[in-house]
Amino acid sequence: MDSSFARRVIRWQRQAGRHDLPWQGTHDPYRVWLSEIMLQQTQVATVVDYFLRFLARFPEVRALAAASPEEVLALWAGLGYYARARHLHACARRVVGEYGGQFPSSAAALAELPGIGRSTAAAIAAFAYGERAAILDGNVKRVLCRHFAIEGAPVGAVEKSLWTLAESLLPPLSSAPQITHEEMANYTQGLMDLGATLCLSRTPHCESCPLATSCLARQQGRQESLPAKAPRKAKPCRRAEFLLITDGKEILLQRRPSSGVWGGLLTFPEGREALRLLGQEGHELQPLPPREHVFTHFRLEIHPVVCKVEKMPDMANQPNLECLPLKTALKAGVPAPVARLLEELRNFVSRIPP
Repeated sequence: MDSSFARRVIRWQRQAGRHDLPWQGTHDPYRVWLSEIMLQQTQVATVVDYFLRFLARFPEVRALAAASPEEVLALWAGLGYYARARHLHACARRVVGEYGGQFPSSAAALAELPGIGRSTAAAIAAFAYGERAAILDGNVKRVLCRHFAIEGAPVGAVEKSLWTLAESLLPPLSSAPQITHEEMANYTQGLMDLGATLCLSRTPHCESCPLATSCLARQQGRQESLPAKAPRKAKPCRRAEFLLITDGKEILLQRRPSSGVWGGLLTFPEGREALRLLGQEGHELQPLPPREHVFTHFRLEIHPVVCKVEKMPDMANQPNLECLPLKTALKAGVPAPVARLLEELRNFVSRIPP
């Protein structure tokens, strides 16, 4: 494959790519890994604050491994895709327990750790160790599909061919001088930057792209139609009734199982049956407006109901239930819809007569 592709990307990244992100300018595999996991399915602007908070609390992998799952989830709350947080914690413990606190130095070994797929492993290896490894995240798929006018949605067989293409485009080992650690990092970051800042899904900035002269999609006027989109399946809808049991000072929350939706996070008890089990029947229930939360594979229709009680129930024999101060419950590790309801509840309970 023409080596000018890689050289153009490297040169452009040095001149016009992103250089001020808090996880850049380091070969520390811990920081690189942490940022790459957070950046999975999440935009840079959202990740920055979370990354800095995690570093402040867990400055190195041993500190993260020693933390409780609840503390990790509490710091992750609001970032979404919570399986990443569980895998992050499990990975830290593997690195400490099996590798003495040192991350493996190859993409192949990194890919064996929890939560690290092929593309993420390659990115970590390239940034931290200078390994000549190909990445293929969503942004890079778009760049390659447009540049080479690849037909079909980038899944299945098309995705497999994209991996082969990505491998062939890596800076060649045979060129003189050979690829350096910094150049490999520039190339990897450059591909990410192109997809994130120029080769956008809509209204790409082709006039500024270093690959514009050889881009087949641009030559054919097909930037908007490539890559093809996979057919979208209709998302099923689920219904949940959240019980907001409070005395105005505390709120009752329930720890979800460690796996599944919102695994390990605190949410509200669900369903009227929970009232009977908690001995809270007979109280007046006041509904809040319903709202919807969209997951990857389904939509959740949430129906919140406030149950104002004089005394909070005794949770001594209920290990998965906790009564927390309403003012501080947001910091306990709750998903975004629960956090919004907690904020709304603060104002709502003050208007309920005793």
